[in-house]
Amino acid sequence: MDTKLRFKYDREADILHIDKCPPYAEQESQELKDEVVARLNPDTGAIENLEVLFFSTRLLRTDLFELPVAGDLRLVSEHSA
Repeated sequence: MDTKLRFKYDREADILHIDKCPPYAEQESQELKDEVVARLNPDTGAIENLEVLFFSTRLLRTDLFELPVAGDLRLVSEHSA
């Protein structure tokens, strides 16, 4: 089953949340480069959530914004949505 990515911006904390599922206490956190935090599934180690810290200020620094992760982007079929 394909999982949609959800994007939520917390203006007060200046954090962009990119979620495959709601965060939960058992997830492990790993700080990636450039102030990006990955929240990992404790059993598989798969990335389930990303937190991009200082999101608005990083957009002012450069025209290019890259995440330090690889992605496999494809359309989610209407039947699995």
